[in-house]
Amino acid sequence: MAALALLAPAAPSARAFTALGAAPAGTELRVVLPLRVDARGLEHFARSVSDPRSPSYGRYESVAELSRRFGATETVRARVLDYLRATGATDVRIDATGLLAQATLTVGLAQRLFGVPLRVRHSTNGARFIAPTAAPGVPAALRGLIEGVIGLDTEPLAERDFELRRSPRATVRAASSQPSSETRRTGTPAGCPAGTSAGELGADPATAGFTPNQYLDAYDFAALHAGGAAGQGERVALIEIDGFKGSDVDAFAQCFGLSVPEIDTYGVNLSSPLPPGGESTLDVEVLDAAAPSLRGIDVYETNASPSDLIGALVAPLQVAGHKPQVVSASLGLCERDWRAAVGLSGLATAERALEFGAASGVSYLASSGDAGSSDCRASDGSPLDLLAVHYPASSWWVTGVGGTNFSLTPSNQIANQIVWNDTTDQLAAGGGGPSALLRRPSYQDGVVARDARAVPDVAMLADLMPGYAIYCTATFDCINSGNVNPWLTVGGTSAGTPLLAGGIALVDQELRGHGRQDAGFLNPLLYALGRSQARASVFYDVTAIGNDLGPYIKSSGGRALGCCSATPGYDDASGWGSVDLGRFAAEALTIVAYALGRVSLGLPAHQHPLAKREIVADVKCTRPSYVAAYAKVQIGHHTPFEVDSSIYDLPRGGRKAITIGLSPHQRSAIRSALRSHQSVLATVYGVIVDRLGTIQASTKGQRLAIRG
Repeated sequence: MAALALLAPAAPSARAFTALGAAPAGTELRVVLPLRVDARGLEHFARSVSDPRSPSYGRYESVAELSRRFGATETVRARVLDYLRATGATDVRIDATGLLAQATLTVGLAQRLFGVPLRVRHSTNGARFIAPTAAPGVPAALRGLIEGVIGLDTEPLAERDFELRRSPRATVRAASSQPSSETRRTGTPAGCPAGTSAGELGADPATAGFTPNQYLDAYDFAALHAGGAAGQGERVALIEIDGFKGSDVDAFAQCFGLSVPEIDTYGVNLSSPLPPGGESTLDVEVLDAAAPSLRGIDVYETNASPSDLIGALVAPLQVAGHKPQVVSASLGLCERDWRAAVGLSGLATAERALEFGAASGVSYLASSGDAGSSDCRASDGSPLDLLAVHYPASSWWVTGVGGTNFSLTPSNQIANQIVWNDTTDQLAAGGGGPSALLRRPSYQDGVVARDARAVPDVAMLADLMPGYAIYCTATFDCINSGNVNPWLTVGGTSAGTPLLAGGIALVDQELRGHGRQDAGFLNPLLYALGRSQARASVFYDVTAIGNDLGPYIKSSGGRALGCCSATPGYDDASGWGSVDLGRFAAEALTIVAYALGRVSLGLPAHQHPLAKREIVADVKCTRPSYVAAYAKVQIGHHTPFEVDSSIYDLPRGGRKAITIGLSPHQRSAIRSALRSHQSVLATVYGVIVDRLGTIQASTKGQRLAIRG
């Protein structure tokens, strides 16, 4: 895949383990086999439909059509299925994207097929898992049909980005020279007494967490809610590695006066639902606050193994009638450990899965992590003294969401905003920095100096102090020996990600209400706005502090990592800053293309272009569109010249009489040609265009003879 390029040798993985012996031959493994597909064709298509400058912008295809065009051929699919079934694999299938074959194999069968011994290993945190002792091979019968195998290593790959707020014994940090974004709650909270006092220390209400009305007002969700947009008709998917209790979500919603959308839970290679945890609870509740009238919230629960996570990336695209507009993933791992677990072929597979989502018009968002620019962690969970970023947030095809904290006015408007960086209560900060694996994507050209994908793209509220108020009764994460109150205050980029995902669902609702396509893959649009004069109104630029935890990492000896500082404009600490959802929706309406309808053309009879100084074209479109017309005028055997009309907005579709003006110089040339008995023929076209005039669709040309 052209997008995937290793920028530097990866450092050795921090994953430490002890070998315990051979894996039991009868143990079952769920594996993913990446198929040979049209990777270049898929990448080209995904780029073109995601780029506001492209004539194909917004012309997404269905999952079925993308699978047919770019997925494995029917021959490849059949040969892989037949081989796996013949060898004794079970539950063998090709996923709906045509990118992946999935199967269940015993350890004994996997060792025979892929020619590598599998061992039981014991990680330093006490978990047991299976892993190969060397790189697996590809069976001769599958060479040229698959690109590797994922799932022989079952060590949990992803970490939940859930960050529980400080313990009740913590205190608000005193001022010092040590940089910290911790602050007291400002603004005006609203909700039931228990919710508005969530996380309160002692009797000090300023230590309680932000309530939904506060962060929604701060990021201008209120402008969309006031216009009636609360997510109606939209669907958001969450990818999770723990579960939640519906009763917790109901209690949260009741406190803050919210409705609760229909919530469906799907297991990805699970035999039973996952136990409730803090991460899913947080994600569902924040998403509900942002978009309480969604058509549906779909929660895709999965284990954290490599094969399951890659399958979970495309799972939301495959449930009939439930394809989401937005997918939010508050999970991930540092790039080095991703690569160690799945190899470059596995990383390419994950990129291709996310690319497929972009090609189908889905917005993928992922948290950038909570360890600043030092995303890799030691076995005890502490950050390592090493520059690293979070994957999948660092994917080309994902909008990485970093972290901030803010102070609010009494009307809950942002008075000040800084990068999330706590160094006292918890060593944590918003993730961000340069990728070690992926080159700079084209949408970051001219913004990011080095040839590396930079994250985050934007940043939202994430600080633990004061954090978000949630209701959670999950054992251990929320209710435990140190806490018996289900009203908690939490933070992390895992909170800002579903918040923004809900906001994008509202933006998509606005776009659809005006006949436009969904925003789809966000980054090209975000960076186009970041380069434009609209930047100051769409983004809250964050220029204070940074996300470097280096001086406070024990192994660093007090040395800073050198990344990343908050600066005006884009930076690796906060991206473009946080998003004003109301202004983003307004600007998106001027850029995102109308969904294409059919365009037709009629030429009124008895036209007199020379006398009237114009050609008249009747252009009709079946859907809301920007329309225009143009004519190619041929004088004798000379090279034709082209004449364009203005662009017209048909917000409800229909017909428009469009004039194509002729300049004095053009009319003079036509008269001269007619006097010398040369023919003058105009070929007229009706077109659908984007707001910049790029042609999206065209009629066939109709001829009009111009006479004196």
